[in-house]
Amino acid sequence: MDMKKRIHLELRNRTPSDVKELVLDNCRSNEGKIEGLTDEFEELEFLSTINVGLTTVAHLPKLKKLKKLELSDNRISGGLEVLADKCPNLTHLNLSGNKIKDLSTIEPLKELGSLKSLDLFNCEVTNLNEYRDNVFKLLPQLTYLDGYDKEDKEAPDSDAEVYAEGLDDEDEDEDDEEEYDEDAPPGDEEDEEGEDDEEENEEEEEEDLSGEVGETMNCNKILNMYAALSKIMNRVSGIFLMFSK
Repeated sequence: MDMKKRIHLELRNRTPSDVKELVLDNCRSNEGKIEGLTDEFEELEFLSTINVGLTTVAHLPKLKKLKKLELSDNRISGGLEVLADKCPNLTHLNLSGNKIKDLSTIEPLKELGSLKSLDLFNCEVTNLNEYRDNVFKLLPQLTYLDGYDKEDKEAPDSDAEVYAEGLDDEDEDEDDEEEYDEDAPPGDEEDEEGEDDEEENEEEEEEDLSGEVGETMNCNKILNMYAALSKIMNRVSGIFLMFSK
């Protein structure tokens, strides 16, 4: 599927200005160029063009709100200087699996003052001596390179956090469905009501039984008290007879 058609399908009857995330992975670019994407996507914050055969980003429109750009597994070898003008607020850039061979190719990225994360996995530049140290010196605004900071601490997985939030939302939806299921057949509701009635009856029987037990215990106490009182009376009578004699 070519990129223009894919963009049309991804819109799903929305206007470009309504779109904040756009995934165009594995579609076909036009001679290695981006096509069909215009500056009408003014609210776009995330763009993914993985494995679409790109050789250049020169035709990328101005996307001032774009924060994350996925360009991995393409054939880009240079021309990154346009990103500072096209995407000035970029914070995450993934260039893994492209034809980037030296540090001079990524030097223009120092103009992206908000850039915090850069990925260059499977690019030839990663084979250079002291690659990581030199990239951090070249791009001092970076926090993470290939998923790790200067102290080799791994970056938090934002995708995992989003997935987790999605799971939380699903759990809430399931709870709502358990409270009231509109699609449940009427018979199920009647069964549930019948089960509730049975539970109430069982609780009432337990309460009655508890009452009976309580009453029995009270009677036993009275009988025990009466027996004790009888013993006392008998002793008193015995003492009285002894003095009478």
